[in-house]
Amino acid sequence: MSAIASVSPAAAEGLSAFDDAVPRPARLLGAAGLAWLGVAAVVLVWPDAQEVARTDLLGTLAAGLGGVLLLIWALGWILPVLARVGHWAPWLCMLAVALAGWETVTAKLDLLPLPFFASPQAFLEVYTDDYSRLLDCLYHSVALLAKGYLLGAAVGFVSGVALGWSTRIGYWVHPVLRLIGPLPATAWIPLAFFVFPTSASASVFLIALATWFPTTVLTWSGVASVQTAYYDVARTLGAGQRFLVLKVAIPAALPHVFVGLFMGLGSSFAVLVVAEMLGVKSGLGWYLQWSQGWAAYANMYADLFIMALMCSTLITLLFRLRDHLLAWQKGLVQW
Repeated sequence: MSAIASVSPAAAEGLSAFDDAVPRPARLLGAAGLAWLGVAAVVLVWPDAQEVARTDLLGTLAAGLGGVLLLIWALGWILPVLARVGHWAPWLCMLAVALAGWETVTAKLDLLPLPFFASPQAFLEVYTDDYSRLLDCLYHSVALLAKGYLLGAAVGFVSGVALGWSTRIGYWVHPVLRLIGPLPATAWIPLAFFVFPTSASASVFLIALATWFPTTVLTWSGVASVQTAYYDVARTLGAGQRFLVLKVAIPAALPHVFVGLFMGLGSSFAVLVVAEMLGVKSGLGWYLQWSQGWAAYANMYADLFIMALMCSTLITLLFRLRDHLLAWQKGLVQW
């Protein structure tokens, strides 16, 4: 008789209940914790090929993360709610292996040419020594993006509703939209910096332009695709034109509107970086160009990582807004 067959029904039921209480991915937290302690050992015990700053800090952070993961893993057997962190255990293991490999080929074996391939310690040095400038650039980038994106989204929403609702407006605006809209916003850079009085205002215009086109097109498509039966029912109940637009057309078109907003947000990120490289005095795009000019590749990569976090955070916030306003669609598209 096999070992599985020898387990009594009561014991099997107990094991099943335990599996339900502590998900399998949570058991990988112990492996993830050990992996990060291994990273700390590689960083602290293995001598560097060349003198590198922040080695002790990197090793301490890796050891601290490993200890926290082991603590969560141990407490997860008692508090199943902590076991939910185990959802990220495979990623934590993979990141530990990747960091150890990165540390090995750069700081320990010096196999990759400098300064193009910086070590993990170089990243930490950027964040510890130049954090004030990075925070200032992040603030200016978010402020500039917010101005341009909100302006472009507002104008695009209004123009999209007008195009989808009024055939007369569509007759005059549609050809202009088809002519100007598909052009990349960066193609207007020479004209924008000549027409607008400051580089900041020109950058806001370019970001707004990149956001306006997809928001307009998708809003227009959403309003135009609303079923006529909705309008017929509302008119039967005595609804006027204003009610039909505000209470029928716009709510029904919101799924399309948010698709346009997502597309506009992606386009605005690209324009933001280009615009900041051309004349803005502070921003993540400006910092990127500054780092390239000084061949400070560690600063450049650290800046790109902050850009990625900023973009991901803003898209996540937009998804949360969409899920709040369109609760009936929640779960169909996730980020």
